[in-house]
Amino acid sequence: MLTVRLICCGKLKEPFFQDACREYLKRLTPLAHVEVTELPEYSGPRALKREGERILKELLPGGYTVALCVEGKELSSEQLAGRLRELQNGGVSRINVVIGSSEGLSEGVKAQAQAELSMSPMTFPHHLARVMALEQLYRALMINSGGKYHK
Repeated sequence: MLTVRLICCGKLKEPFFQDACREYLKRLTPLAHVEVTELPEYSGPRALKREGERILKELLPGGYTVALCVEGKELSSEQLAGRLRELQNGGVSRINVVIGSSEGLSEGVKAQAQAELSMSPMTFPHHLARVMALEQLYRALMINSGGKYHK
């Protein structure tokens, strides 16, 4: 079974974001083992560097790492599903998905990532990106399983 670690900077405080994340985690349970690792968000001149160091310590060993960042490649849901299928068929069973803080992601994290992915050319709060990442993961896995969620 696929294991996905979603590594996020910043505490999810809003109840509506928490509820949405719980719902998608529940839906993902039969499809993959998904764990969310929430790291502190730092401030100050070294914030990105400190966050990046913490993120790198949390990566699943041997995992394929995807950095969610504005300069990443945009994929449709179908393309994301296809990429996940390719990775799994190639023997990848661990995936790290990294969401930075409101300041973004450190260059060190991006350098360690095998892929950079952008959700949209629009800007979203990083807490909403967590919900969106879980929803898109669920949608992609449902596409790959032949489920009816994706329309």
